[in-house]
Amino acid sequence: MAFAGTVGWITGASSGIGAALARALAGQGAHLVLSGRNRDALAALATDLPTRTLIAPFEATDHAAMRAAADTTWDWACQHGGGIDMLINNAGISQRSLAVDTDYGVYERIIGVDLLAPIALTQALLPRMVARGSGRIVMISSVAGKVGVPMRTAYCAAKFGLIGYADALRAELSEAGLSVHVVAPGSVRTDVSRNALTADGSARGISDRAIENGLDPAATASAILAALAAGEREIIIAEGFEAAIGEARRTPDALFDQIAKLASGYAQRMAQAE
Repeated sequence: MAFAGTVGWITGASSGIGAALARALAGQGAHLVLSGRNRDALAALATDLPTRTLIAPFEATDHAAMRAAADTTWDWACQHGGGIDMLINNAGISQRSLAVDTDYGVYERIIGVDLLAPIALTQALLPRMVARGSGRIVMISSVAGKVGVPMRTAYCAAKFGLIGYADALRAELSEAGLSVHVVAPGSVRTDVSRNALTADGSARGISDRAIENGLDPAATASAILAALAAGEREIIIAEGFEAAIGEARRTPDALFDQIAKLASGYAQRMAQAE
């Protein structure tokens, strides 16, 4: 029950891994903010949860709505604790198309949702979390954010970028009392493939065999929370070949520690050199 009494904010919470994380966190006694585009699905999930829950629906790329939600959510969280204890950036959209066939607008859409939106939300909360001196920031990336996968060039670009942002942010915050975690799941039984964009930007509408035979979302959520509670910085949740390729590209903890040491006082030294 590591998260009892905390306040967590989950994006992409209406289904899949996001909804499973909401149920698992609420089962541990966490209060929750649920975000996504589907207000009705968020409301239905909220009614099933045993803890205090706020729904904050917005389109991931609507940054004005996101910033307004950040203000409202922080105020709500302060009423039920000291603020947002954990931000889980989970919202995302995948791809199933060869690069040679893919319209550039697909890249803009996927990178906007999977990379720029979580950065924007994190940046909106970051000053408040730093001032508070505690909290967790969690980025749901993918094994495809560690190893390039065919028919997912836009998705891989976004998920690789998300890991880079998280790793750099972790180093900057190493002395601020905040922790930054990257989660890289493999195939999980969700609608990710059905909702994936094809070459012209339309939804694929059908699933993959790998996804249909993938990990159970509830088991995935439990594994993620256990790893977060243990303080793991890079969390790979996968089986078989996906686990093997994820582990092959895992960043060693010693390297995270080395970069954190480099970050100590780095900004101040840079400022003095100007």
